[in-house]
Amino acid sequence: MIPSTNAEMIVHYDEPVYSGQFSEDGNFFFSVNKDFHVRMYDTSNPWKWRHYKTVAYPGIGQWTLTDGSLSPDNKYLAYTSICPKVGLAPTDPNDNGDPYMLDFSIRGNGRQETYGYGGFGIFSIRFSGDGRNLVAGGRGGIIVMYDIESRTVLHRIPGHDDDVNAVCFADSSSPHILYSGSDDTTLKVWDTRSMGDSRAAGAFVGHIEGLTYIDSKGDGRYILSNGKDQSMKLWDLRTVMSPSDFSELRPSRRRGNFDYRWGAYDDDTWYQDPNDISLVTFRGHRVLQTLIRCHFSPPGSTDSRYVYSGSADGKVYIWNLDATLAGVVDVYETTKNSRPLSRRYDYMGGWGDDDDEAGGAAQWRTCVRDASWHPNAPVIAGEPFSLLQV
Repeated sequence: MIPSTNAEMIVHYDEPVYSGQFSEDGNFFFSVNKDFHVRMYDTSNPWKWRHYKTVAYPGIGQWTLTDGSLSPDNKYLAYTSICPKVGLAPTDPNDNGDPYMLDFSIRGNGRQETYGYGGFGIFSIRFSGDGRNLVAGGRGGIIVMYDIESRTVLHRIPGHDDDVNAVCFADSSSPHILYSGSDDTTLKVWDTRSMGDSRAAGAFVGHIEGLTYIDSKGDGRYILSNGKDQSMKLWDLRTVMSPSDFSELRPSRRRGNFDYRWGAYDDDTWYQDPNDISLVTFRGHRVLQTLIRCHFSPPGSTDSRYVYSGSADGKVYIWNLDATLAGVVDVYETTKNSRPLSRRYDYMGGWGDDDDEAGGAAQWRTCVRDASWHPNAPVIAGEPFSLLQV
């Protein structure tokens, strides 16, 4: 089931793709783009996509759309920007109404929440397993739990010491166990029934740089994380560190001159954290330029026996669970020169320009930020930072 051919379809956009995922049944795909639009596709035939709908962000976003999440019944798509407003759009091709705007700064008493300097910007959004709530992680270490029906914030907690780049639920059918991954290098576990006191149920320690993404296997047990230390880690909920042990450990975030957005990572500085409680560490990909995402392979077609990640070198890496490499999808080679180089995009992995700043010829550059494995077919959709490849 591991895809191994060149691209059978290339969809070009004029702005970067930040996220894109298939629905659990594989009949639907959405892409979240820097132009503040979400595009929806009928993928019931995985080799012949049909675009049927584009929806705009219903407000003034900041920089880009950052994330999207399908409701469990696939009827609604929530999507975000670096601000406290969330768009909620119906996926029905016959519903052309304007998307809803959900304000994550409104508390249950109707009071407007303040979030300090810069406001609350959302980096990650997820529906709960019952579809009633949305959870968001974002700027300043804040986690917000939102009730969709009442249109109010249930919880707003300072969950981390730095930005929360990713949130997800442990069990696809349960709304109670929640994970959050942060730039403070920790992965935390929360029970949504007791989030009000801002105390996590446990923590995972092992990354030595900030986390860019987390993905649950959906079985309430295993969790995957990508880190700016150029590693991906597999965790088991049964080995989670207790709050008391975590408070005694007081792991400090590694602070240095490395900036994942611009610099190259010095692999000689990487080390195994002595308190690392992960099961497996995967290396070889490049978690640079943007918040690179990782996933478990589909449970139906592959029994979730693989894990995979995008990479700043323009590839999708696929590993066996023992950390041996199972396959590589080279998005860079298969999309290179598939459209003329232009001035449309030249930021962190874009196409370049007719001439670069040094006066030389432009070069095609590809950074795969996200990827999605079709649940039933041997197809991977890789979302480069400047184009979409299948």
